[in-house]
Amino acid sequence: MPIPDKVAYTLFGIDVMWYGILVAVGIGLSVAIPCYRAPKHGISSDKCLNYAIIIVLAGIVGARLYYVLFNLSYYGADWVRIFRVREGGLAIHGGLIFGILAALILCRFWKDSPLNLMDLCFASVPLGQAIGRWGNYFNSEAHGGPTDLPWAITVDGMKVHPTFLYESIWCFLLFLFLIRMDNRRKFSGQIVLLYAILYSFERFFVEGLRTDSLMLFGTFRQAQALSLAVFIGGIIAYVILYKRAKQRGNLIKNTPVGSDVAVNENDSVESPGDSV
Repeated sequence: MPIPDKVAYTLFGIDVMWYGILVAVGIGLSVAIPCYRAPKHGISSDKCLNYAIIIVLAGIVGARLYYVLFNLSYYGADWVRIFRVREGGLAIHGGLIFGILAALILCRFWKDSPLNLMDLCFASVPLGQAIGRWGNYFNSEAHGGPTDLPWAITVDGMKVHPTFLYESIWCFLLFLFLIRMDNRRKFSGQIVLLYAILYSFERFFVEGLRTDSLMLFGTFRQAQALSLAVFIGGIIAYVILYKRAKQRGNLIKNTPVGSDVAVNENDSVESPGDSV
């Protein structure tokens, strides 16, 4: 399967890349779904949108900065390249780190439960990843090594693993699973921790197939090292939070999507019209 043209169309002399379109669509859906489901978490849709705007901006900056820091030799030769995001070069781990930091800061000021907010957001994050990964396909990046498998893609005349496809499929299935679990969650933090555990599990193995991994100390694949740490830490945190909620009798009683009643005993109830 050959790689198609990475330019979707040209508008007023400017090439519009498939990479940007797919990333934008992925982000858009990752924002729209939580805004619709926000009342179930005791947060108004308007307030969720306010959160999303800042978190997404922080995530984009973080994703780019993370990628640049691990490719300083390339970007250091010409700093203008840093701003050429249309050519690719966004690291999901950087986006997640900066997005979570932004969420923590906002929750402190807006007096919401960080874990409750992250449960709401991370249920749909995998859908954005599943769609955005196809941008790597059009940019001929984030692929694996040589393979003779029938679903291989052709890059520079060589058949290689479509690692973007492996992750896209996993993330889409993860999205369906997390949405289902969010309707049945038992404690705050359950969804974000399930995301951390299951995404890290997949990323560890798929990263081993890639040929363009960001390296740590020139020896370790940073994504694998981080995924392993998050996977182990996520399991430990999941067990601790579940036991703590159970012991305190704070397990969540679920409410239908669209209800204006908060599902977490520590979260405030607000009407859909409230906004910041």
